[in-house]
Amino acid sequence: MSTISTTPVAAVRHASPSAAKPAVRKSRETRRKKAANIVYAILAIVVFVGSAFPVYWMINTSFLPANLIRGSELHYFPTPETFTLRNYESAILSEDRAAFLPALGNSLAVTLFTLLVAMLLGFLASLAVTRFRFKGRRAFILAILVVQMIPGEAMMISIFRIIDGWQLLNTIIGLGIVYVSGVLPFTIWTLRGFVNGVPAELEEAAMIDGCSRGKAFWKITFPLLAPGLVATGVFAFIQAWNEFVMALIIMSRPDSMTLPVWLRTFLQATQATNWGAVMAGAVLIAIPVVIFFLIVQGRMTGGLVSGAVKG
Repeated sequence: MSTISTTPVAAVRHASPSAAKPAVRKSRETRRKKAANIVYAILAIVVFVGSAFPVYWMINTSFLPANLIRGSELHYFPTPETFTLRNYESAILSEDRAAFLPALGNSLAVTLFTLLVAMLLGFLASLAVTRFRFKGRRAFILAILVVQMIPGEAMMISIFRIIDGWQLLNTIIGLGIVYVSGVLPFTIWTLRGFVNGVPAELEEAAMIDGCSRGKAFWKITFPLLAPGLVATGVFAFIQAWNEFVMALIIMSRPDSMTLPVWLRTFLQATQATNWGAVMAGAVLIAIPVVIFFLIVQGRMTGGLVSGAVKG
């Protein structure tokens, strides 16, 4: 009886250290993962604060009076006593500089022109490069990469002389052509990756089921490409909306300025800079971009879901 009762106890005592090792390892791995998650969370918070604080400071400053902005004391929050809309009134209604509403209209017009033309031409070119084999295809793709490597500032004089020769200075079409030429290579290259990711066999299967080539493309392929179109459209919109150098060169008249060039008129050599109005103008410029992104973000998600279901 003593042998029977002591053998299992000895076996358990002998096996307990080895049996406890996996549990200890699992506990250590869990602690390491928790510590890593905490570190990543702290890094994410630091990056977010570093990215968001300049935007917050811009908005906060736009609601402060000039004496507090120029003072030595920092004001992180506008109080009911210091809150003012005079900076926005000065930015929109001041007669000392170019008018805000014409600049807003010019920016909207040239941005929409760039967006529509670049997306149409880029979409067709990406389809041609991906779906068809033709002579000079590789040279065309290589040319797209080479054009992207050339900085726009290196071609300012050439671009100005071309637009001047076409009698398109201080026009929406002239500036839109310049923007399209700058956005189009990236648009083609990006959409080429999205088109290449959609198998051509999906269209072939739809054609076997009785669809024409055009119907198979619009029913099957196009919904899957919608997220790519939206992503490249966001880039084209932001590029055209925020561009400054070419707009400064081509749109020189006060009535033809875009918003980035209009914001430059706040800086005057003979007067002190009204930083409150500058910040208010910057907020006004950022609002359409935020609205556009919020609208497109929902459509991007809907395009992903729709493409996955229909594919």
